[in-house]
Amino acid sequence: MKKRNVAILLMGLLMVFITACGNTKEKTAETKKDQWSTIEKNKKIVIGLDDTFVPMGFRDKSDEIVGFDIDLAKAVFAEYGIEPEFQPIDWSMKESELKNGTIDLIWNGYTVTEEREKNVAFSIPYMKNKQELVVLANSGIKSTDNMKEKVLGAQNESSGLTALEKNPEVLTDIITDGEPVLFDTFNDAFMDLQAKRIDGLVIDNVYANYYIAQQRNSKDYLVINTPFEEEDFAVGIRKSDKELKNKIDDAFKKLKKEGKMKEISEKWFGIDQTI
Repeated sequence: MKKRNVAILLMGLLMVFITACGNTKEKTAETKKDQWSTIEKNKKIVIGLDDTFVPMGFRDKSDEIVGFDIDLAKAVFAEYGIEPEFQPIDWSMKESELKNGTIDLIWNGYTVTEEREKNVAFSIPYMKNKQELVVLANSGIKSTDNMKEKVLGAQNESSGLTALEKNPEVLTDIITDGEPVLFDTFNDAFMDLQAKRIDGLVIDNVYANYYIAQQRNSKDYLVINTPFEEEDFAVGIRKSDKELKNKIDDAFKKLKKEGKMKEISEKWFGIDQTI
């Protein structure tokens, strides 16, 4: 009797597993179609973000998700009567989340790279960015050359890590162990920098400048220019969602022309950083 019950239980679990796999396959297959008509009908779109990336998208003291990208996304979809839903995700899994249909867009200081373009379509760029080196002001480090045999930090699956891998002569060839210590979030990296567990951090300048400005001990940090090339921030879109891309691009152009992009940028940065 017990063996029969166990067999029934195992058969039930197997059926659940098969059904779950089937649903995942159906969902993945569905996302290979252009989703704009569904988004427009349901008046809902899910945007994936790293909710620690100030000032692009992060949680404020009230635990509300706010930021430049949040305001910009709301302005874009207000043009179409759609309310965006912001979904925090594991940033290292962002492309997989997009492909699987868990989210509809990657929008959170998302840098355009050749590697990402193989799997993701991008909107027209809306902001310039650059990877900088942040160190403690009393560290004696004044340039990237001073990072020889020092410990460097970077965020996992970030454009900063991509820049390091693409240009090893800048830092990777001279730092301790020839590779950076990786962190899930920049907040974790800054804590290790403050504790001197790392000597420097490669990070987006928009994050570094905003984060440091908000700290009481802002003078404790030094932002060092690097030879890394400038980058473009854009929205990550499934390649099948051509109409969605067109809608976002059209809204960007309209908001730029009307001065709304400038207004949002000045709110978060004090200046117009949009392009």
